[in-house]
Amino acid sequence: MSPSIRSERKYLELLRILAESHEPLGAKRLSEKMAERGFVLSDRAVQYYLQYLDEMGFTEKIGNRGRILTEAGTAESESALVDERIGFIISRLEQLSFRSTFNPATGTGSVAYNLSFVREEDLPGVTAAFDEVAESGYGFLSTYRIVDADPRIPDGHVGIMTACSVTLDGVLQKMGIPARLEYAGRMAVDENGSAGFLDLIGYRGTSVDPLHLFISAGLTAINRLVTTRAGVALANVRAVPAAARDRVEEAAGLMMECGFTFPAGNGIGEFNLPRHPYRLSVVAFSGMNMVANAVEKGYAIPPSSRSSSGFFSTFFFGRSTASITSSLPREGSTSFGRGPPRPNPRPV
Repeated sequence: MSPSIRSERKYLELLRILAESHEPLGAKRLSEKMAERGFVLSDRAVQYYLQYLDEMGFTEKIGNRGRILTEAGTAESESALVDERIGFIISRLEQLSFRSTFNPATGTGSVAYNLSFVREEDLPGVTAAFDEVAESGYGFLSTYRIVDADPRIPDGHVGIMTACSVTLDGVLQKMGIPARLEYAGRMAVDENGSAGFLDLIGYRGTSVDPLHLFISAGLTAINRLVTTRAGVALANVRAVPAAARDRVEEAAGLMMECGFTFPAGNGIGEFNLPRHPYRLSVVAFSGMNMVANAVEKGYAIPPSSRSSSGFFSTFFFGRSTASITSSLPREGSTSFGRGPPRPNPRPV
């Protein structure tokens, strides 16, 4: 790739978006997707970048439908974007946690969420799978939200919001507790409730989302976990100062009163993780456990979910028929997926 493109992140993001898409994308849609990733560009500005990519032979216009990557563009995106993507995942998650304003003492503010896309005909089966995880307590939040209309949702699909566990990092940071997100991993839970990690992937050295990787590789056993109490769930680990233990327990306790779930001991424990004399590991279940259970049942849910932040109250006011990025929750509707508490897995 030419130095001029390597030095311009916007070109790289456009290539990445087109590489992830299964259909041509026009300037308006690309502008929306760029905004999701923190780049505010007008449709005209996107057209300018696309014209340059056309000249480089990396993109091709398909009538009025938009652009696709050429064979050269696909090869370029695969070879040139790897080094750019290292650090992108953790940067995006840190941005989400920073933007979270959730206050567990009042149950108000915004939380980070993932928006997954489900085919309309699969929705009953997928929500049943989500409910299993919510009722057994292995999600991050014991509810979720169905979204019918949002510009990010493809035709023929429905969106489902699940709370993202980096909300915890935002809560800790706003309480003055330095929190550093370290790992995503697979946590094995046995019939006696003992839990320990099987695998860990560091967020700071990966070019792909570790949780999506575990799900797509079939390395979870959520369905077995929710039915037999023994299986493999997804969780992530952040490090905080050991001196902050009491305040972390306070934060986790308040969040649990709001419907969030943690492993035993408010997620504070060794969990067969490396020990450190001055740092404490805090473990949280991933909201993607709901998605993983549906995928295990054979439902196709694209791994490229969209992450953002939204009002916490949105999760408790039922099905949304308007864009979740611009609308407030409606009073008086039903909530989804709230389940009874269950015995929390304890560290081995």
